[in-house]
Amino acid sequence: MDQQSARFQEQYTRGRKLVSELGTEGNGPTSFTLLGREWDLVPGTYEPGPGAGAEFYTTALPYPVGGDFLEIGCGAGVTAVWAALHGCAHVTATDITDTAVESTALNVKRHGVEDRVRVLRSDLFAELDPADRFDTVFWNCSVIEAPRDFEFTSDYEWAIFDRGYAALGRYLAEVHGRLRPGGRALVTFNTLGDRNRIDQLAAEAGVSLEMLGSATRQLTDVEVTYMLFEIVSGVRPVVPGGRA
Repeated sequence: MDQQSARFQEQYTRGRKLVSELGTEGNGPTSFTLLGREWDLVPGTYEPGPGAGAEFYTTALPYPVGGDFLEIGCGAGVTAVWAALHGCAHVTATDITDTAVESTALNVKRHGVEDRVRVLRSDLFAELDPADRFDTVFWNCSVIEAPRDFEFTSDYEWAIFDRGYAALGRYLAEVHGRLRPGGRALVTFNTLGDRNRIDQLAAEAGVSLEMLGSATRQLTDVEVTYMLFEIVSGVRPVVPGGRA
């Protein structure tokens, strides 16, 4: 097994462990506390508790005050609701799983932002109107690469795994087509995933990643550094001895 394969297996094994530790099925929690608020959680939705990245990203994002904000992979809806409560005129929240869409809808209602937030089930941009454009698009992406033939057996696995990083590659390639002039495309990553791969995918999409901020948290038994990036058009040249 070469070094790359060994690293892939290590990360994938860590992902499987997180699924067993953090997944919520059956009689899992129906609510949780984060950022000083109570949130509803439909069992099956990934719970963004303390130590997960949602707490950092939600407070670090540069929201388009008075503008339109799109969140891909909304999960329990914390960031989408927060965006509506912190100045965004219109928020669209999408997720590929039914349980996440249900959780987000509950939290939109719970926090009184139904007039500003719409919730859709969608694989990335697939179910949006072709004409929809936004001032900011954001995805707290699934950072652990799964085998290309991986079969999802529970909704919360979608919050952790990305088959062959195919979804991430599509997002990097397509997101600028969903922006208004002057709009911003944002994505997250963390040290549970393969940073070299996201740089490679960005280059293949003709974009670069500029870090806006980072934070380190303890997630179960591992220390994780969460990073927030802006996706900018054009590939940066490779600096000898350093990153592109």
